Amino acid sequence: MDGTVLVADDDRTIRTVLTQALTRAGCKVHATSSLTTLMRWVAEGKGDVVISDVMMPDGNGLEMLPRIAQDRPGLPVIVISAQNTIMTAIQAAEAEAYDYLPKPFDLPDLMKRTARALESRRHVPQASRSDDLTDTPDDLPLVGKTAAMQALYRLVARVMNTDLSVLICGESGTGKSLIARAVHDFSDRRTLPFVTVAAADLQELEGPMRVLARVKGGTLLIDEIANLDDEMQARLVRMMDAPGDHVPRFMATSQSDLAVAMEEGRVRPDLYYRLCGATLTVPALRERVDDIALLTEHFLSREERDGAPKRWLSREAEELFRAYSWPGNVRQLENAVRRLGLTSRSDEISRTEVETVLGNQPEMGPVLRGGSDVEKLSASVARHLRRYFDLHDNMLPPPGLYSRILREIEAPLIEIALDATGGNQAKCADLLGINRNTLRKKITDLDISVTRRRKLM
Repeated sequence: MDGTVLVADDDRTIRTVLTQALTRAGCKVHATSSLTTLMRWVAEGKGDVVISDVMMPDGNGLEMLPRIAQDRPGLPVIVISAQNTIMTAIQAAEAEAYDYLPKPFDLPDLMKRTARALESRRHVPQASRSDDLTDTPDDLPLVGKTAAMQALYRLVARVMNTDLSVLICGESGTGKSLIARAVHDFSDRRTLPFVTVAAADLQELEGPMRVLARVKGGTLLIDEIANLDDEMQARLVRMMDAPGDHVPRFMATSQSDLAVAMEEGRVRPDLYYRLCGATLTVPALRERVDDIALLTEHFLSREERDGAPKRWLSREAEELFRAYSWPGNVRQLENAVRRLGLTSRSDEISRTEVETVLGNQPEMGPVLRGGSDVEKLSASVARHLRRYFDLHDNMLPPPGLYSRILREIEAPLIEIALDATGGNQAKCADLLGINRNTLRKKITDLDISVTRRRKLM
């Protein structure tokens, strides 16, 4: 890399690490813990790229972006932040940041993005700045520090001001409707109506016309598109083809994989291709376990604002929350936390109280797609692999992907098979259809414990 990078972060360790890494890569680096110093450097014409934290001792890094754009048009700014909420990602996009990475960030990834910014030497506007962001309530549970949620936030920020139709997929309770609402509320259409359409709105022939009259060019969300019968889907196709003078933004939610539903004849191909302009996949809660504590704190804080006493989970209770499968996803977590907040006998919520609340709730069953059919394993693997590639934005994952993926599939397969056979390696090898010596080698190579015990959830 060739160029000068300005680094602003109040964490000395981060400044040191970035300075060393960028210097080794061939860059000149100026690092500071002050936004005032950063802005002085920018005004003096220093730097080809800026890497800035958001929360600084003397101000907010996002609030500096308009000034940087005014003083140095085209200067790329990469925002890094520990404030890992959808608001931060959207504000970074609204403020026209070149890129956004949550903390803790992956250093090689940041280096690649910095190299790309240095090569471009120009700023591509992504969205007009919103004057209403500071007045937006922050009580939506669209928070998460996991890679899956951060990737989702970046996609939301990219699509919100386009006219592309948006398909939002995910299991029940993951927050699909909240994502749709966030896309609308931070878009250029936020002052126009947001209308949710269900089957009842499309039963009559004139239903689509009445819907268009209500939405008035705003956002039209079609709830659970795969649950509509063929005639209703046909009416939607005709409505999308002739929306009138005020064309709305079309969005749809689905618990099903619509591509699979289309192949099975449950979704019309002409409707599918009209809706899949952009696809946002909302991860299940079991796929973002590290966000459970963050969400729990969020829900408890909200109850506290509403007058409930301050509560928190004990360490044992938090471990049980992490171990539980949450088949109802974030919605189930919210209801459980609300109940615990009301019924807990002390400020610290105990493991016993969590066991009582979760004891009457279902454990994880098969993941259903389309309401009835169990998702094929290959489809599930493909879905996770697509998400893994999405996490790397427009870059390829690190080399060695084939071996890494095989290892991640092989290890749990052998562990589960060992559990099922009570640790008997001969039976396990027979179950897997491999030689016993091969099984022993894989147990060693994959560092699998041969002392098996069932996990109590």
